[in-house]
Formats: sequence, structure tokens, C-alpha cells
Amino acid sequence: MISRIKGTQDILPNEILKWQELEQVIRNVSKLFNFTEIRTPIFEASELFHRSVGETTDIVKKETYDFEDRGKRMNTLRPEGTASVVRSVIENKLYADEFLPLKLYYYGPMFRYERPQKGRQRQFHQFGAEIIGSDSPLADAEIINFAATFLEALKIKNVQVRVNSLGDTESKENYQKALKSYLDPNIKHLCEDCNRRYLENPLRVLDCKVDKGSEVLNNAPKPYDYLSTKAKVHFEQVIMALDSLGLNYAIDKNLVRGLDYYTHTVFEIDSDLATLGAQSTLVGGGRYNNLYSSLEGPDLPAVGFAFGVERLLLALESVNTVEEKSSIHAYFINLADVFQTDALKIINDLRHGGLIIDYDFFNKNLKGQFKQADRLNPKFYLIFGEEEAKKQVINVKSLETKEQVEVSLDNLYQYLVNEITGKHCGGGCDSCDGC
Repeated sequence: MISRIKGTQDILPNEILKWQELEQVIRNVSKLFNFTEIRTPIFEASELFHRSVGETTDIVKKETYDFEDRGKRMNTLRPEGTASVVRSVIENKLYADEFLPLKLYYYGPMFRYERPQKGRQRQFHQFGAEIIGSDSPLADAEIINFAATFLEALKIKNVQVRVNSLGDTESKENYQKALKSYLDPNIKHLCEDCNRRYLENPLRVLDCKVDKGSEVLNNAPKPYDYLSTKAKVHFEQVIMALDSLGLNYAIDKNLVRGLDYYTHTVFEIDSDLATLGAQSTLVGGGRYNNLYSSLEGPDLPAVGFAFGVERLLLALESVNTVEEKSSIHAYFINLADVFQTDALKIINDLRHGGLIIDYDFFNKNLKGQFKQADRLNPKFYLIFGEEEAKKQVINVKSLETKEQVEVSLDNLYQYLVNEITGKHCGGGCDSCDGC
């Protein structure tokens, strides 16, 4: 038997409803904040990710899925969404003045070759958003508020925003000098990867998962303490905006995030939900003012975030303690030959009216049909046989009230709609005088 590849998963029919509901919340909240969707290819030229994410990052050095196509071109399955959005904005010239700022969101599969773990597979899904073309601190606050509001819409409470600033180019250069000077006598006490990062990009040492919490890293100089005057003003205005929004936040001077392209504001939002385990971060993001120009695009400041969808679904397991069973509107119980009656036409007419109807394909007896119906959790049974066909009626039984009424076929659709929406039946059944 051929099995699925390690680090991938099948999303089975009994699981898909929670994915669809989450995707609907993504669309709804994005619309509230006036973000429009963009969809980019699943694979891109490898150079795009090497230049944007960073040659020295673990993502590029260890985790990307790279392959050579038949034209001898190197391609990479996208490991994150921002770089592809940047490429698309530049290539399609979406940065025309009349369109700025762009407010875009994306949703789809990403790929990283890393150890599969709870809530994170080698093929995983991200929901991300970007504000492109504005360097205003208000854009930083807007993107953080968008992320927090999305979690609120999912009923995920008790979250905290952690926020920091890496500063502008001048700030980062001054900080890297101070950090390298500090690490020089201490780097031998850190892991092998940290020793490599120290030579390639000292800032990446602070993002180490192995030595996180060590005395060496805890006592290291902080980016916040090396901000230029301009960068400090920008961050202060971001904090003022977060205060105005009433968001629960804390300044975390140790926060750096894991991608090379970040400048100024970086943030993460954490939750203490039990189903998340030790990995409490639900979303991360920040500002990246130099990424567009580094990819031969215009000088466009931008800020964004990305959620891991699988981690969100884990979080929702703590929130949704009662699992709702999916249901259909009605199951058609056929007591006669469907080819000799109007059964198929009745079913089709109801479906065309927007009702979810199912029926038996195995020519089961009455007991078997009811058993199959119960698996689908219908709101109604529609019971139809030769006698009903002659009289042009159908028996409708409610699974909630256990009551059964005879309804004319002409009034069947309206009767079901009224019952489902909680309105009066309107006299469509033979057992009442018109409600």
C-alpha cells in the first residue's frame, strides 16, 4: 500500500467542517478590515526565497523543498507567504499610487522540511495579511489589531500581544556590532548552530530554540536599547495606538522573530490554551520596509502577519468543547421505485432551492434507509411512496419534535424553508388551518 508522505495529512470528511468554518471567519474578518485576497503559486523560483527570507536562516539552509525542473531551473515550494506576495505586487505593478496602501490577505499550503510535531506538519497552512505602501505607525497597529480581532472572532480569549522594535537600518547595524562584541567571549557556551549564526548573522543567535532561556542570551544586549531617534519615535507611536485600541500587550525586548527581512515593529500573540502545549504562539509578524527594494521593486514599506492554521485548529479544540455534528436539511425516504415516481424530480427541485437533501443509492429497505438517514443527522425525513405520489403529497417528519405532517408537493419547498427558519408553516400541511 502506498501511504501519505511523512509530514503531510489527509483532511478527512469528518474533519473538513471545522476547516471550512475557520476559512469563513478569515474571509469575514478580512472584509471588516477591508483586506482583499491574493493567491500566488505554490512554487516559485528558488532565488525569491533565498534573497527575501535570508540565505543564513534555518528555513533556507535546512527546511526548503528545492527541485530542478525539466528546464534546469531551480524552484522551491513556498515556505512562507510574504515573499510570494511581494513578487506578485512588483511583477503586476500593483503599487500604482492610486491603489496604495494595498491591504491583502492570503491563505494556503506552505512547505518546510522540519520535524513533524503537534500542530505543525511539513505541509502546513498559513493565513497571512499585508499592508503595503505605508510606513505609518498606524499601519503597524492596524495589522496587530487585525490579528487580535481575528482571534476574538474565533472566541480565543486570554491572549497577549508581545511587541518589540528592531529599528531601522541604522539601529540594526549599531545593535549587531554591540551584539557581536558581547557574544565574542561567550559564543563557545552556545550550540553549534549559534556558533555558525554568530559568523553569518549574529541577530539570528537570539532566535535559537536550543539555548533559549540561557544566561548568555538573557544577558545579551537588546535591540530596543539601540534604536535610532527616528525608530524610537515610530515605536512610541505604535504603542500609543495600541493603548488607544485597548489591546492587552507587553513590550518584550527579547523578541526578534526568525526572518531576516524584519525592520522596526515585530510582534507575536500568545495564548495559554492547554491544547497548544509548550508552543503558545498563535501568530507572528512585523514590519519589513526594505524587502521590496531588495527584490528590484520600488521602495515600498510594508507590515504583515502570518497564522499557522493547524495551530489555530488546535487552539479551537480548547474553545469548542462541544463538537457540533454536521447535518443536512432532509433525507428522502423512498417507499416506491424512484424511476416510477417523481422522487428524483422532487429531490432535485429542493436542491435547486438551496436545501441539502440526500437519499438512498443501495435500494435498502425502510429500516435500512432510516439507519442511513440517522448517520447524516437530518432535520426532517421526507417519506414518499406510491400512495403519496397518487395524492401529490409527502409525509414530513421533524426529528426535533417527532411530529409528522402531510404536505402537498406544491407547498413542500416553502414549508421546509419556513420550518428551518422558524416561521409559521403557512398552511401548507393538511393537519392545520393555516397557522
